[in-house]
This record gives sequence, structure tokens and C-alpha cells, in this order.
Amino acid sequence: MKKVIVSVINDLSTDQRVDKVCTTLMKCGYEVLLVGRRKKDSLTFKPRLYKTERMNLLFEKEIFFYAEYNFRLLFLLLFRKVDLLVSNDLDTLLPNYIVSKLKKIPLVYDSHEYFTGVPELEHNQFARKVWTKIEKFIFPKLKHVFTVNQSIANIYNKQYNIDVKIVRNIPLKREITVIKKKEELGLPLDKKILIYQGAGINIDRGTEELIRSMQYIDNSILLIIGSGDVIDTLKKDVNDLNLTEKVIFINKLPYGELFNFTANADLGFTLDKDTNINYRFSLPNKIFDYIHAGIPILASDLVEVRNIIEEYKVGELIQTHEPHHIADKINSMLNNTDMLKQYRENAVKAAAILCWETEAQELIKVYMKYV
Repeated sequence: MKKVIVSVINDLSTDQRVDKVCTTLMKCGYEVLLVGRRKKDSLTFKPRLYKTERMNLLFEKEIFFYAEYNFRLLFLLLFRKVDLLVSNDLDTLLPNYIVSKLKKIPLVYDSHEYFTGVPELEHNQFARKVWTKIEKFIFPKLKHVFTVNQSIANIYNKQYNIDVKIVRNIPLKREITVIKKKEELGLPLDKKILIYQGAGINIDRGTEELIRSMQYIDNSILLIIGSGDVIDTLKKDVNDLNLTEKVIFINKLPYGELFNFTANADLGFTLDKDTNINYRFSLPNKIFDYIHAGIPILASDLVEVRNIIEEYKVGELIQTHEPHHIADKINSMLNNTDMLKQYRENAVKAAAILCWETEAQELIKVYMKYV
């Protein structure tokens, strides 16, 4: 069997896109090794059908972390037998590119976001220059590039004049058999369940305003499930506003466990702000998770998000991040049971269309060239 090494800089435990890619590679006939890193708070996960390897690093943040990871990844790729390389995001691309040239083997690049436009780089011009130089040096030379939506593909096409294929991060078809009930999850039976989930609950995701909006919403609790840079700030806001009975924080969960909470919710949120180019053209994974769980969505009015909400009629958009406005939208949706029922029915129909089995066909065409 041909061997493929898939590399990503996260800890593998919650990255559903990469898991789906690895499974697809297996179905194409490859022996798969997925490489990432282990963090102090990394979740354990069930053994997978493909091999995984998480490197223990000395550093976990900033320039030393990125330098160490790329150096370690370079040597791992150099000294492993491999026939195909799959690099996920710009922070793994340099070692993959170097090894692909040295070993004369094909490289597939999967860009999960417009990396040089992430807000974390806005106030770090040195880091932004470094990543931009790496991208400008390598990107025009790549043969196989994928990204997560049309807006980001358009940017790359314009910048580098290469064909970028689109593969959205859509869940596999899910046969919903047994979902834990509210009481099994410790959720109240007499309240509406609102959910915001994500692996990157960071600045400008709209969570601060969502929490403030809970002051004006009754008979509901908000679940914030996941991890990110602003979690500690959000917890402080909850305490300061005396919302501890209305807002519950749950640490990041494996996808199978998270789905139980999502499927029991009455409303799901994705509220990124248009504060940078990466968020402006984002299409958050949680949108598709909500659709596959069959729950209505309240979302910010960003172009890629709007396209999904309006095409499949699975929810509504906010016009501003002002907490009173968000609360009004939530209350309006929760009080209209007929509308919520229609959104749920539409989500079920959309999930049958928006599935990985269909979405992955462009990937499969490329992978099959090298089996």
C-alpha cells in the first residue's frame, strides 16, 4: 500500500476535517499516518482505523513553538517512508514542501482558513511577515490546493493565479440512532437549551455579546462548549453579571459526545464579527454541525454564512452584535414554535445534501492519481 503522512499542528482530538480526510485516504487505498502534537490538556481519543502520532514539544506558544514543531516535523517526514504528503494549513506547509522536493513525491495542501488574515496576527507584524513570505514562496508552486469555501478560494486565485478547489468542512451522513436525553446530560427539562460550540472560542467570535444578551432572556440556559483564548474572560463576565445559573461552560469534548448536547439544543449560534478578512469570509464548522443535529441557527451576517442560511432556510441572521438585538432575535425565534419546527425540518433536508460523502469527491479525484 502507498503510504501517506497527513500533518496538522493541533492535537488531533477534535479536528473532524482531518479525521474525515484520513478516513477518505484509507478508502482510496492508502496506509495513513496522521501527525500532530500533544498538549498538556489534550483529550484522549479512541483508537482510529489509521495510525496517529502526537509529538511532545518543549514549547506550546509563540515563535519557539512554531519553530520547534516545524523542525521536528521536517525530520519526521525526512526519515519516514512516504509516497504522498498532505499538509494542513500554512503552519505545516514549509517542512512538507521541503520534503516533497527532496523526495520528489506529491504534496496536497489543505488550507482551512485564510491563514495570514487571522486576528492573532493582526498585532504581530513580525509573525505575519514571516508567514506571508513562506506562503508567497511556496503557494505559486503548489499543484494541488484545497480550501474551505469560495470566498477564500477567490482570494488565493487572485493572489497566486492557481486553481484552488473547494471542499467545505461538512460532516459525514449520520444515522441518528441513540441520542442521550437531557436528564442523562444533566440538562434541565423545563428550560430552552441554547448552544455555542467551538474549538477556537477567541476574540471577535461574538461570545461576549451573546453572554450579555442572556440578561434579557428567561427560561433558557446557554451552553458554551469548547476551548479558546477568551474562555476565562467569558467566565468572569458571567460572574460579574450574575448569570451563573443561565450560562454553563463545558470543556471541549470529542465529537461523538458533543453531538449529544448539540442535538438536544433548541438553538445554535455562530456569531463571528466582520473585524478581519479571515472572519469576513469564514464558514464555521459549527454551522454544519448544527444542521446535522437538526437544530435552528442564529448567525452573524457574513457572506458565506448567509449563503447557507438563506439557501437552506435553516435559521436567521443578526444585523448587529448589540446584546439587546441578539436577545430580541433569540426571544423571537424561541417564541415562534411553528417557525422553529420548520427550521428543524429544513435542517434535516439540508443535512441529506450537505454531507462529506458528496463533498469529498474533489479530494478523491486527486488522491486516486497517486495510489
